[in-house]
Amino acid sequence: MTPKKFASHADLEEKKISFDQLSGHAYAYTAEGDPNTGIVVGDDAVMVIDTQATPVMAQDVIRRIREVTDKPIRYVTLSHYHAVRVLGASGYKAEHVIASRDTYDLIVERGEQDMQSEIERFPRLFRAVESVPGLTWPTIVFEKRMTLWLGKLQVEIMQLGRGHTKGDTVVWLPQEKILFSGDLVEYAATPYTGDAYLTDWPATLDAIAALGPLQLVPGRGATLRTPAEVKAGLDGTRAFVTEMYDAVKKGARAGRDLRSVYRETYAALQPKFGHWVIFDHCLPFDVTRAYDEATQYKDPRIWTAQRDKEMWEALEG
Repeated sequence: MTPKKFASHADLEEKKISFDQLSGHAYAYTAEGDPNTGIVVGDDAVMVIDTQATPVMAQDVIRRIREVTDKPIRYVTLSHYHAVRVLGASGYKAEHVIASRDTYDLIVERGEQDMQSEIERFPRLFRAVESVPGLTWPTIVFEKRMTLWLGKLQVEIMQLGRGHTKGDTVVWLPQEKILFSGDLVEYAATPYTGDAYLTDWPATLDAIAALGPLQLVPGRGATLRTPAEVKAGLDGTRAFVTEMYDAVKKGARAGRDLRSVYRETYAALQPKFGHWVIFDHCLPFDVTRAYDEATQYKDPRIWTAQRDKEMWEALEG
């Protein structure tokens, strides 16, 4: 294996943005595998789900919202705590920022370290990073589930289980059977599992499938517009998570060290998943967390900018 540039430092190409209308109330802002943003337009207000990485980048989302509605952006909902999802929140000037209790606790515990870590991993995704005022703090914290009414539109904000993080939150429009999944589901984009609960993730995907979404906005990748596409997104995410974790568990149980397990796992997964967006970026972090979970760390350890680089050098150097 030839040494690779750290994380996404080689990823400099701007992506083509799509703004898809799913229904009279739901839109998706997607960009060829970059982090997605969901938009819900209610009778009296707008909700944004995941914010983009900086307030300057949020302005492009706002511009597209203003092409379809002049209603106030009253709510921002965080699908989880990762900086690339939340640091643009201040750009919307929303009255309320909604997050799960577990997400709030993760921001308290590791938000500062995560912000520095992610900014160094993804230079292109933190355009105008100087516009970030600091951590994004929720103003409404819910336990497991809350219902919001945007006029007559019912919006369910739920934790269905752990997966990408312990705080994962989905937004569900039951009247239209549209789901915004955050990074619990990806489509043709490699799941990042550095803060994951890999044992739990498949059951959480089952809970998503049980809702019967007709359309789904994943964390990364194209909008899933039909039940068949939704199933493909769920199946692809499940396949990556389970095949990666199974490969790592096998190596760990055989007593092999992390570097050996990483190389074996890379060779096993690359033919099937290597063409997915950010595969080379994610896999060292993914295998490291999987090795931790398979051996001695039930909960994810905190990633710092220093730990990122030491891990990368150990596996890719």
